[in-house]
Amino acid sequence: MSPNQPPDHVDDPERHLPPHHSPLPELSGPEAVHPSAAALARVQSSDEFAELRKRFRNFAFPMSAAFLVWYFAFVLLSTYAEDFMSTSIGGSNITIGLVLGLLQFVTTFLITWLYIRHANKNLDPIATRIRTELEGKI
Repeated sequence: MSPNQPPDHVDDPERHLPPHHSPLPELSGPEAVHPSAAALARVQSSDEFAELRKRFRNFAFPMSAAFLVWYFAFVLLSTYAEDFMSTSIGGSNITIGLVLGLLQFVTTFLITWLYIRHANKNLDPIATRIRTELEGKI
């Protein structure tokens, strides 16, 4: 080891864990469940899976479209409406462009929160039932 190189353990934030530790769930081993292709095809053609996809798409597609319109409106305003975007609010150094730019972040967090709420209420119960059925735990 050269004097300019730190010891290997300095860069390893998990050095205190046992060697067999893995932070990820086990995907193999005695408790792993591997559904058959027939079981996966059956689930994919089920009404429950169709409902899951419908609920996801009914949220994701309109929300994505709305956000993209909002995002590109901001970009286009920034590019072609410089006078509008540089207008001061209340005589301060805060401009309309700055406020709209910060609202991009607020919108991202709002959409994330709305999706989590939607998934917890409308998607996760169906997905859990499907997974439980596939894993044979019912």
